Amino acid sequence: MPEPLETQPAIASAFTVRQAREDEYEATGELTTRGFTTGPYAHLHHGPERVAMHRDAGARANDGGLLVAVEEGTETLLGTATVTRAHNPISRQARDGEAEMRLLAVDPAARGRGVAQGLVQASIDLARSWGATALVLDTGPLNHTAQRNYLRAGFERVVAREGGHEPGVGIAQVYRYAIENVAPVRIRLVRPHEVDVVAHLTVEAYTHDYDLSESYVRSLADVHDRARSDEVWVAEDTATGAILGTVWTPRPGARISAVARDDELDFRLLAVSPDARGRGIGEALVSHVVGLGRIRGVKRVVMNTGSIMLPAQRLYTRLGFVRLPDREERIEVEPGRFVDIFAFGLDLD
Repeated sequence: MPEPLETQPAIASAFTVRQAREDEYEATGELTTRGFTTGPYAHLHHGPERVAMHRDAGARANDGGLLVAVEEGTETLLGTATVTRAHNPISRQARDGEAEMRLLAVDPAARGRGVAQGLVQASIDLARSWGATALVLDTGPLNHTAQRNYLRAGFERVVAREGGHEPGVGIAQVYRYAIENVAPVRIRLVRPHEVDVVAHLTVEAYTHDYDLSESYVRSLADVHDRARSDEVWVAEDTATGAILGTVWTPRPGARISAVARDDELDFRLLAVSPDARGRGIGEALVSHVVGLGRIRGVKRVVMNTGSIMLPAQRLYTRLGFVRLPDREERIEVEPGRFVDIFAFGLDLD
């Protein structure tokens, strides 16, 4: 069963993220320990040094980056994260000029309230205030919820910086959020409050050019279900925050269409706002999907598209995709109305 789409915390359960006070260090250390003993790696035995790092929040505060999420009104600790600088003893991934987030932990009783997302955003803001070029982090391959939080915030996975096998964990995944030299468009997972915006964009993009059946338009607008069970990516204008385009992919190991086969990644519903066309948004989204395919180790990226959707076909051809005639079909979209569905694929080296 797919996990529910994470939602923003309700007003009745609001929290604030701030620097930890000295009188909270002990409780913050206990919360960190509690968070890591209930996650996907709770079965692991942590050595004395790791346990000491979890508990000694005061030592982590010396770098100025011990953050806590506290319940408004009660000041109850809900979560914590540590932001540190390169060359700090607890830093593992940061390079010169970068900041690093470590030991993000949420009290089990507070999960599902958006605490982790709040801590991630506060960590980005703190790194930016330090003048850091980027915020980096690493996480175990089984931390799927954490990984989606990072991708939703705008982090990009950097496979080239991954390496080293940790017993019981495997090879940690490295994520980086660029603060300097940011591209005009940042591609990330949709956030819960953006679902309606993306639904409107998708419908507008397709109905702007094509006469579509009512049932197909309804399916275009059903972004919530797609985001809950799969991955809905958006292209965000980094200068304004506007959503310019979107594309739909499955989670690792899954498929979203019949066109995909074993060892392939499929995608659907590539859409660019009519107002944003001509800026390379569609190409950026497709290139992102191809990058996902390389990260996931698939042999081919595939999709299908209507025979009348000529601009999309030109884009795919320009990017190296080729027709897959043996996977094409003709479907009846309305009584007596048929559409040819073309299939395209890109082989990955």
